[in-house]
Amino acid sequence: MTKRYWYVILTYLIMQFSGLLFVPILLITLPIGRQDAVIYWTIFSFIIALIIVLVLMKPDMKMAQSRNAVSIRGVILWSFVGVFMAYFAQAIAVTIETSVFNIEQGSQNTEMIMDITRAAPIFMIIPAIIAPILEELIFRKIIFGALYSRTNFFIAALLSALIFGIIHGEPQHILIYASMGFVFAFLYVKTERIIVPIIVHMALNSISVIVQFSLDPEDIEKMQKQLEQMQMILIGG
Repeated sequence: MTKRYWYVILTYLIMQFSGLLFVPILLITLPIGRQDAVIYWTIFSFIIALIIVLVLMKPDMKMAQSRNAVSIRGVILWSFVGVFMAYFAQAIAVTIETSVFNIEQGSQNTEMIMDITRAAPIFMIIPAIIAPILEELIFRKIIFGALYSRTNFFIAALLSALIFGIIHGEPQHILIYASMGFVFAFLYVKTERIIVPIIVHMALNSISVIVQFSLDPEDIEKMQKQLEQMQMILIGG
């Protein structure tokens, strides 16, 4: 990997853990509660990180597109198809987790994001826009790309998805992260445009946030139980 790619990864890691230092500082210097401090710093750090990463990745943006890269029409088509591919892959992963490994469904990471979003709707820009851009540039463009140049698709997609799951603090759902990683990596390789997995990632996150934001927690719990019952019926108990 080039030196600027390592700087991109370092920027992302600093952003992820910067709250441990700066949230307490905000609590001391400003008359705000802990939740507000977390929200303010998260939004600020993500925006700053995105700006730094885009500046570091500027040489890649200037590079000529591969001859095999899809056209704008192809970008739109594969972005649309990619959303359905991602949902299908995720459904298979969830079924395996619940029926084979008896892993309880539900993401603490997602619940935390939704709690913050309900308290401050502006936070929605993080999971819907900023995070997908950062994560696809890092986990697909850089990490998957580096591994794919040295190994095969399966190993590169699996290892990048493993890192993706670990950094989100939910290794128990590695199958779900892996399924998403495989789809995003396939779209990147198939189209040779990183914008395609970025768009699909944005769409998935935006749909999830909007649906959960518009529903009460009780309604979400009922929907989850109904989905579990449907899964039991489909896989024969």
